[in-house]
Amino acid sequence: MAEAGTLHDAFINELRDTYDAEQQLTRALSTLAGAARSADLRTAFEEHLEETRGHLERLEAILESMDEAVQGKRCEGMAGIIEEGKANLNEDFDEATMDAILIAAGQRAEHYEIAAYNTLIAWARAMGHVEAADLLRDTLREERASEERLSVIAEGGINQEAADGVDAPDAEDTDETDEEVEIERPSSSKKAALR
Repeated sequence: MAEAGTLHDAFINELRDTYDAEQQLTRALSTLAGAARSADLRTAFEEHLEETRGHLERLEAILESMDEAVQGKRCEGMAGIIEEGKANLNEDFDEATMDAILIAAGQRAEHYEIAAYNTLIAWARAMGHVEAADLLRDTLREERASEERLSVIAEGGINQEAADGVDAPDAEDTDETDEEVEIERPSSSKKAALR
């Protein structure tokens, strides 16, 4: 019977998975930047691409410090996020909506990476890999800042511009009536059961 893996083994696997995710993202960020209509959004993607190259360097340094080969392990999660984003690029959306969709794709990738880096930091700390945890924390800060920047760009006008481009349905085009709908409020016994 094969020997059971340890947290160290899982840590190395996760580092390699994250390394591959960052490699995939370097290619995807170029595509996102090229598709962006908004100059601010394009710049955000281009600047995060440069940061992502630094993330790869940090992961390489961590693997080398542990005498591990610097190589990726196919990250199916990031591959799925990128594939979904590519599918949206082939859809026929107006320019503002496309920028909103690009932001959503970028945020999905950032959230995925944030989860991975949180895990890696926790495992590094648990095993006493202080320097690795510090490098990973630096990357996590940049991932969070990138996600926040995308939110600011979206909320700073792109989402509203996309929403304003949508024609609201005319009243006569809907099947809804003007009847009021009563909302059933839970009784005291139902409220207690929900607690």
